[in-house]
Amino acid sequence: MSDVDQLTKRILDFINDRDWNQFHNPKDLALSLVLESAEVMEHFQWKNNEEMQGYVKSNKGHIGEELADVLYWVLLMSHNLDIDIKAAFEDKMLKNEAKYPINKAKGRHDKYNKL
Repeated sequence: MSDVDQLTKRILDFINDRDWNQFHNPKDLALSLVLESAEVMEHFQWKNNEEMQGYVKSNKGHIGEELADVLYWVLLMSHNLDIDIKAAFEDKMLKNEAKYPINKAKGRHDKYNKL
């Protein structure tokens, strides 16, 4: 069993033990994902680069918890929608590599259609 499968199983056990699957329709899963992503962003709101560096050093645990929440919803949503998230990730990375070839994109932040 892969690490992703183990994490997903842990989530499913957690949900099933609490009979929460009944609440997990795609819309609410997507909303939860967005809300948790916003909580990650909240850690960096109103901070300049210098402030962020210090903040990250002293708040890695809290930021990590928010990132874990995002991962939770990604894994649950991909499971419930029967999406192989590992395969989807690999496919997306191949597309990104084609859209952003090293010789054109290295050191640049332009969108692929502006390279």
